[in-house]
Amino acid sequence: MSIALVTGGSRGIGRVIAQTLAQKGYDVAVCYAGNEAAAKECVSECEKAGVRSICVKADVSRQEDVEAMFATVKEQLGNVDVLVNNAGITRDNLMIRMSVEDYEAVLDTNLKGAFLCTKAAIKDMMKSRKGKIINITSIVGITGNAGQTNYSASKAGLIGLTKSVAREYGGKGICVNAVAPGFIETEMTGVLPEAVKNDYLSRIPLKRFGKPGDVANVVAFLASDDADYVTGQVIEVTGGM
Repeated sequence: MSIALVTGGSRGIGRVIAQTLAQKGYDVAVCYAGNEAAAKECVSECEKAGVRSICVKADVSRQEDVEAMFATVKEQLGNVDVLVNNAGITRDNLMIRMSVEDYEAVLDTNLKGAFLCTKAAIKDMMKSRKGKIINITSIVGITGNAGQTNYSASKAGLIGLTKSVAREYGGKGICVNAVAPGFIETEMTGVLPEAVKNDYLSRIPLKRFGKPGDVANVVAFLASDDADYVTGQVIEVTGGM
């Protein structure tokens, strides 16, 4: 039985990724930062698929939290075979108004967090000479976006991390890829004004916003044996945007 760890798995895209992997037969560890109730709900949904599932609280920007999380997952489920670096936050503002604290907070969670989790996972993956690491970046990591200097920088950095780690560890049988969602309907995007939503919609050739499942299905493919010859790639899930 393969074991998957999904960071930021208690809600939004991460939650659907965790549940989709459970439906594919993976035992799933759900990492959450604060909302324990939501994480436990996700675990219950995963268990309905007949797999083992646990939730673990961790601040992925803190090395000691990450190391403790991997130790817990290893003890309760086993070595992580599939790591999905999904944890992310936003602190949007125009750059001239953006505080250093808000810039650093986003980089710490979105980019440093992925680095720390990858570093922790790669050790056992190297020993078993197999593993899948999937980083959830964003289309704005490719295009940029006004008011999201910190978020765009973190997601662009995640693309660079993906490509570099793929080159470093491909010879060990480890595949590292990124998924770049576009406008996906989640709590994070739900608070945007209608005018902003309509502007985005006008730029999407498929003329609809994405669903978390659209992202989760691509993650499930990259986690599977069907993607054993795919590494160092950034797959956009944007409806053509």
